[in-house]
Amino acid sequence: MPLLHSGPSTLRIATTLAAVLIASVAAGQAPAAGSAQDTGAPQLIAPQTQTSTPPVAAGQTTVAPTPADVKPEIAAPAPGAAVTPPAVIGSAGATAMSPEAAEPVAIAPNASAPSDVAAINDDLPHDLSPVGMFMAADWIVKGVMLALCFASLVTWTVWLAKTLQLLGARARAKRGLTAIIQAKSLKDVLAVLEQRGGVVASMVRAAQHEMNLSDGAIDRAGAEGVKERVASALGRIEVRAGRQMSKGTGVLASIGSTAPFVGLFGTVWGIMNSFIGIAETQTTNLAVVAPGIAEALLATAVGLVAAIPAVIIYNVFARSVTGYRQLVSDAAAGIERLVSRDLDFRKSALSVRMGNLQAAE
Repeated sequence: MPLLHSGPSTLRIATTLAAVLIASVAAGQAPAAGSAQDTGAPQLIAPQTQTSTPPVAAGQTTVAPTPADVKPEIAAPAPGAAVTPPAVIGSAGATAMSPEAAEPVAIAPNASAPSDVAAINDDLPHDLSPVGMFMAADWIVKGVMLALCFASLVTWTVWLAKTLQLLGARARAKRGLTAIIQAKSLKDVLAVLEQRGGVVASMVRAAQHEMNLSDGAIDRAGAEGVKERVASALGRIEVRAGRQMSKGTGVLASIGSTAPFVGLFGTVWGIMNSFIGIAETQTTNLAVVAPGIAEALLATAVGLVAAIPAVIIYNVFARSVTGYRQLVSDAAAGIERLVSRDLDFRKSALSVRMGNLQAAE
């Protein structure tokens, strides 16, 4: 048998070998595809998206998009709609849901805060006027504010009384000083001021009284002793008048210096109560602590209202009393000059009489 065949025989052998190879390759791919479908591993179901798929030509393979390439769109739930948790896809396409997530969860359209805010607002004082804050304050703070209001009333009462007293005293002192300046002797002033009141009139009467008491010793003892006694009497009257006019101004000084500290005590007490309230309610809400702090600061405001006018009025009275004392001092000096003039004229008259007696002898 010859080893080489003819051309047609060789072609048939090649065709047969190619068919056997194709059959073996097809038999090897079929079990692999079947095993991927029979496995029990869970599969992810990609969301269906409408995509335009280009036509596939004959003999070409198509590649499905992977889950990572697909971005599903999740719509936000509408207000008031029920939200159902997603299901878990298990094996063989079955879905499972946990017992807690079995019922849908409703989302309220406008979730409101707890009702504690409304309860807190009910407890807050609605009247934040000065009178309302005074009525809502602690009893110690109320006592402080009442004391300061009384001090303010005393201040204005002293101001009214001392103003009227100073106006009348200054007017009388000016009239008396004018009469002293215009008079030529003590008797002339006494004739004008004898029926009038006031410090100057009292000084004129005191000087005339001393002159009457010393009348018998003037000619022998001289005029120096009379002048000293008249000056002493006038000085005591002047001091007494100044002290009487300054009476009541010490109260103004005390109120002006202590009222701010009294108001500060009420403020400290009120703020302490506010911090105690913060510790008890365990809240730092400004709406809770603001009324108490405002009530405390009201005590300081009342203290300043009482102190500032007291200081101003005290300074005004101090200047007015100083001016009044100056008028009284000028009147006393004028009376001393009149007494000295009267004594000099008396001495001159005595010298003339003595000269006439000597000439007659």
